[in-house]
Amino acid sequence: MGEPEDAGAGTVATDLPGTGQEPVRTDEPAGEDRPAGGEEDALLVLTAALLTPAQFPGALGDDFPEACGRLRLPPLPHGYGLILGQDGAGARWTVVVDDVSLVAVAIASWDCGMEYELTPAPRAIVATLPGWPLALAVAAPGVPAPHDPDLSGDPEAPEILRPPSVSGWGPTQRRLGADEISRQWSTWRAEFTEGEESGAEEGAAEGGERTGKGTTAGGRTEPVAEEGAGTEGGERAADGDGDGDGVTSAIPENAGAFVAPGSEPTAASVRAALAEARAYLDAPPPPGRIRSAFASEEARLLRVDGPGWSLVARTDDMAFVLLDAVPGEVMPVERGPRLPALLAGLDALAARS
Repeated sequence: MGEPEDAGAGTVATDLPGTGQEPVRTDEPAGEDRPAGGEEDALLVLTAALLTPAQFPGALGDDFPEACGRLRLPPLPHGYGLILGQDGAGARWTVVVDDVSLVAVAIASWDCGMEYELTPAPRAIVATLPGWPLALAVAAPGVPAPHDPDLSGDPEAPEILRPPSVSGWGPTQRRLGADEISRQWSTWRAEFTEGEESGAEEGAAEGGERTGKGTTAGGRTEPVAEEGAGTEGGERAADGDGDGDGVTSAIPENAGAFVAPGSEPTAASVRAALAEARAYLDAPPPPGRIRSAFASEEARLLRVDGPGWSLVARTDDMAFVLLDAVPGEVMPVERGPRLPALLAGLDALAARS
């Protein structure tokens, strides 16, 4: 939701700080010859992203105000469009515009493999910021390699934007992982289902009985429920017949991308994340903590974030949880009796796209 598209064409006429030149508008796509009088002021568009309560790159924050804060922008309700590109000298720049619809159309066109020249009107430009807030693996042809602009001669120049660090596991990686699951839901869901089926076959071969989705008897997996919920002793039936949200503590070993919480403290962290998500129903969080996108005619895809956790779910299916405290792991939450109501309640509060 809201990730940038690494494709684009067009130019943006803007008075770039430190160039000392008046802006010169050009309409040629990136890579074509441009008038010499405005080479450095014409931004060659590489990609674009939305920054709205309903759609923003997860790398920027848990919610819309936090994401805006990384770019030193006020969290206006209508949001912004971000245009990332290079000037004629190859320097990285981010142009912020208030014409969200224009940027949305460009991204949709690129998604469909169509050409679209993204050239906003000068009056739509809110800010021109040095650097990029997101990592890009593309560069404009015909200009030097991407680099930070030299603003040493401008004492009032803003701080250069740089992508969040992705070294080691942390909030940025956790949100990026959740974004990937939301973009590839069908693939991840199918992989989980395949892992369940393989686990059932292995369990039968070992003499263990199937006790429910994703679990087998004989010590392979144990279900985890919210504290105080479920069957006698605080456990939840593995097939979703208890009162819990359906957190499973393990995935069949050959599922690959999915791994078990593996310990009661980790399972408790998953329960705590679900409890925090449920608390949003009574005290709505900042805009963008809950986002809802189209999944099908009868379902929505939810992205929910909180301190140290991210949740991805379909309102007609299950959920996946990622935790800062459990590096690189994706933990499934099967569809128990309470999960549908939780997802419906979150969807009712969500910023929708």
